[in-house]
Amino acid sequence: MKYSALILVVLACSTTNAGETKVAKYAGEFLSIGVGGRALGMGSAAVAIAGDVTAGYWNPAGLSNIKYPEVIFMHDEGFGSLISYDYGAAAIPYGPSSSFGLSVMRLGVDGIPDTRNALIDVNGNNRFDGADRIDYSRVTYFTTADWVFYASYAKKVSSEFSYGANLKFIRRSLADASATGIGFDVAVQYIPFENVRLGANVQDVTTTLVAWSTGLNELISPTVKVGGAYLMELFGGQLTPEVDFDLRFENRRTASTAYVGPVSIDVRGGMEYAYKNVIAVRIGYTDIKQLTLGAGLRLPKLDIDYSFAKFDGTGQLGNTHRISLKLTIDSEKYARPTE
Repeated sequence: MKYSALILVVLACSTTNAGETKVAKYAGEFLSIGVGGRALGMGSAAVAIAGDVTAGYWNPAGLSNIKYPEVIFMHDEGFGSLISYDYGAAAIPYGPSSSFGLSVMRLGVDGIPDTRNALIDVNGNNRFDGADRIDYSRVTYFTTADWVFYASYAKKVSSEFSYGANLKFIRRSLADASATGIGFDVAVQYIPFENVRLGANVQDVTTTLVAWSTGLNELISPTVKVGGAYLMELFGGQLTPEVDFDLRFENRRTASTAYVGPVSIDVRGGMEYAYKNVIAVRIGYTDIKQLTLGAGLRLPKLDIDYSFAKFDGTGQLGNTHRISLKLTIDSEKYARPTE
């Protein structure tokens, strides 16, 4: 029952602003959790190196690099298993230079007690003060969930340059309220030199409107993600450091790495060492000052990637362990055709 008061406050805020349209700071924060054990182990720095099925989220232009159909799944439970987070995606090559992908993410809290009709005072009246007692027979339960669906397209223009785009559909629910939104992302990847990778992804490029059933309309401002990576051979393997920058326009100040007026900048960085393209170890640092660690194992047709993140020094929020499984259908029947 300890989450009831919080839920009531959120519901009150949702109904108080009925009929209002506003640029909502952090309205798209649930879209920023990240996907895939590899990228999450590198501190979510992946805009430049994304080149598999997870590129549908990190940088849709990177989907042009896949050679076979790929499928991935990931599950995560955070904050003491209170919040569940699920991700799945599939991508296929099409023709000699294009790719299509579909991705879905769900962030949810299940079994939330709703005590709005169960707060009964000694006179049988609904009240909310210190004299309340709860009639447990009138407690109901609901789920709050955020769903995001991505439809992705990518095309490789040359061996150095690719572009891509996402059409995304957002569906949110909170007790009796629900919301729907549609947004667009556009992205590019560029290889100026043999060992250098550059990438950019403009999320919600046209500003995404999320319309609530209460009448409140939230606007998700664009976020510009840019990153660079360098690939180098080391001790029989490959070392790949990457640094990413997020530019937001929501007037974030205390919650950003730096800001200039309404524009905030967040920095993420990570590094991966992959030995003979079979095993990998990773480390990263996120924009929320969170240290991440990771490891990966590449088997025939199956990649297993693990990431670890520590939320706080007290341990009260718990740590996050994420494992993603990626299946590659590397049959010549489904391989990308050559020119």
